[in-house]
Amino acid sequence: MNIAYTIAPGRGDTDLLLAGVAARLAACGVKAAGTVQINTDRETCHACDMDVRVLPDGPVIRISQDLGKASRGCRLDPEALEQAVAQVQTNLGAGVDLLIVNKFGKHEAEGRGFRPVIAEALELGLPVLVGLNALNQDAFMEFTADLGEALPPEETALVDWVKAHLTAEAA
Repeated sequence: MNIAYTIAPGRGDTDLLLAGVAARLAACGVKAAGTVQINTDRETCHACDMDVRVLPDGPVIRISQDLGKASRGCRLDPEALEQAVAQVQTNLGAGVDLLIVNKFGKHEAEGRGFRPVIAEALELGLPVLVGLNALNQDAFMEFTADLGEALPPEETALVDWVKAHLTAEAA
């Protein structure tokens, strides 16, 4: 199975890492479908705004909801997430080399979100690179039948994994 994941230690680090990987691969001519997350701090709230950029060329979709200063619950806007999923699914077959998913999160752990897109990409033989947090690692490993490959949270390691899988596909 051509699926790997990474877990970066700090808040927002996986998002920055995958955005850097996507940019570096694009500069090498690799066409990715998927999403990278952009977090924007807000002065009026403890939480940030969460946007995803649909690869390769947009759009940018706000996936967080403003629930007020005192909110502590999940701020994910499920309708916006599904809009991003639909856009990625549309882009998946158009000469794409790989799929990057910013996060295998709660929705994916419950069988929704990007989960069907990940499955489709794997069926197409595309390498899949996923950001993950420890909370959803068990669900991810169950989904991948423990075949997901752990990669260190280092840009070069992720780019090298993608290039190795693209080279293997071409051979």
